[in-house]
Amino acid sequence: MCRLLSRQAALAGGALGIAGTAIIAGGASAQTVESLQQLSIEDLSNLEITSVSKWPQSVARAPAAIYVISHDEIVRSGARTIPEMLRLAPNLFVAQTSPSNYVITPRGLNGNNAAQNFPNKLLVLIDGRSVYNPLFSGMYWDMQDVMPEDIDRIEVISGPGASLWGANAVNGVINIVTRESSLTQGGVVELAAGNQGRSVSARYGGRLSDTLTYRVYAKAFRWRAFENQDGNSSGDGWEKPQGGFRVDWRPEGDQVTLQGDFYDGAEDRPGLPDLQITGGNIQAHWQHDFKDGSTLQLLAYYDRVQRHSNDGNGGFTLDTYNLEMQHNFSIGGWNEIVWGVGERISAYTIRPEAGPGTELLFDPASRHLHLTNVFLQDRVSLGDRFDVTLGIKLEFDSYSGLTPMPSIRARWRPNASTMFWAAVSRAVRSPTPFDTNVIEKLGGVVFVKGNPDFRTEKLTSYELGYRGQLSSRLLLSVSGFYSDYDDLRTIELSPAGGLPLQWGNMMEGHIYGVEIWGTYQAADWWRLSAGLTLQKVDLAFKPGSVEILDTTQAGDDPPRQASLRSSMNLGDGLSFDADLRYVARLPNPRVPGYVELNARLAWDVTDRLQLSVSGQNLLHARHQEYTAPPSDQVERSFLIATRWTF
Repeated sequence: MCRLLSRQAALAGGALGIAGTAIIAGGASAQTVESLQQLSIEDLSNLEITSVSKWPQSVARAPAAIYVISHDEIVRSGARTIPEMLRLAPNLFVAQTSPSNYVITPRGLNGNNAAQNFPNKLLVLIDGRSVYNPLFSGMYWDMQDVMPEDIDRIEVISGPGASLWGANAVNGVINIVTRESSLTQGGVVELAAGNQGRSVSARYGGRLSDTLTYRVYAKAFRWRAFENQDGNSSGDGWEKPQGGFRVDWRPEGDQVTLQGDFYDGAEDRPGLPDLQITGGNIQAHWQHDFKDGSTLQLLAYYDRVQRHSNDGNGGFTLDTYNLEMQHNFSIGGWNEIVWGVGERISAYTIRPEAGPGTELLFDPASRHLHLTNVFLQDRVSLGDRFDVTLGIKLEFDSYSGLTPMPSIRARWRPNASTMFWAAVSRAVRSPTPFDTNVIEKLGGVVFVKGNPDFRTEKLTSYELGYRGQLSSRLLLSVSGFYSDYDDLRTIELSPAGGLPLQWGNMMEGHIYGVEIWGTYQAADWWRLSAGLTLQKVDLAFKPGSVEILDTTQAGDDPPRQASLRSSMNLGDGLSFDADLRYVARLPNPRVPGYVELNARLAWDVTDRLQLSVSGQNLLHARHQEYTAPPSDQVERSFLIATRWTF
């Protein structure tokens, strides 16, 4: 099992509380830090989002457990990577396992390396482009990168979103929304260096006409290796250059966007050839706004991902082609309907990866996966203060055939500043090539084999929530959830009772808990945000399972998490931001709980020049965040940056 873990790890890589101040682009001039009083509590509550219903709506009216990480919060945090930005969301578990890899999930089931299980129930989107990997339903976080200044917001939903977004949107949805190029005019250059590495980035935006704008960017970094538990270098530093563009055309009644990204990185691997990560994407989006208020959207993209060893021994290539249509319209002022269809083709080729006495391969080694879907959602107003949203998605994939994923959501607004909501949803994680086609050999003997009869993992979710503005200075969100799982993946003996081992669906149970977060405007210049998550995992094997390992093979999840964020404008162009986080111990394999602090001090020397110093994990020289091995110890780090706009 451990040998399969090492090979699979090499293959698989493993809102209310918005704080911060506005950083705005003014024409071709510099982006400058505004004071906190520019963003009132009411403004934060009315921030527009789209992930919950695929309709634009304010956070205050969204019937879901959604936290929005704002553009301002991202920039002021000093976070350099998407996973570090996601630490700002109190409804996510984020654990770093190496300089390049993370484990991220909401509401449990974060995987367990000792059982060759990886977090695979989270859907991640960048401007509508799905970036989770269909080979194992997980994420390669080292392949996802966006310049922090170009992100408009990150919408983090804890809880299922399958009736709109489909399979894999089981425990949550993360939607990263970038800014239009009209909001990123002029140039930005940033240089940063610290004890863990260095980076450089540049971006320029321009205007070709009154309705046509663009931006181009390039960035590169090199981060050194962490240390392992013995205090020696883990030998897993990495580097990655990346570039891209975005063009926005806004004629009357239409919105057209063309954008793309390209990257080519390398990761050191102790005792193994370096890992090359290359890829790129190009995406086109068109929206037409009709005079009656309805809209029609088309989204098309192509995405290529390649991961392979420098010696050519092992790796894969994945090409994704996606086309989807969405139509939003209203009937009689009391029905808001959104429906759409989509088709995705994922073509992959996997080369076997071999080590001393081991071999990991897939049979077949190449295939085209098809994913066809149609969805319909209707929000019905039953009065001025109460409405119900009914939704269903029908999805047909290459392994499990036709799967329905329905949901019902209700919300009640007793007054303009208070909302109560409830939801019942069904979601699934569909089988993947790793579930059905993987083969591992030890000494030439097949030790583990995929199960062609592997079934979808199923969730029925029950949620209750409250969101309200308790005063002119205080926002609060409370969400309770009960998640009922069936057919979770397990390790079982072969039908003959021995080797090879194979995947089964012999676990069931539930996870329940509460998520709380809020924002308090302590003063015009000082804002506080806090979050708390409590959850209980109760899983059991189904009759007939051989119960290899225990139920923590589904996830090594902490029962408690808490966070506190402070954002201050200190005057004379000074700002100070600090993030304190607590994560309780992981049960099995046991990893001690920890408390850590990130902080950033920035000084606007002029309207065009900013200097900053930031630190991560300041309370300890190093600490463990996830199962070991193969996780590294995460080290204290400092970074000095200079940012020039023109």
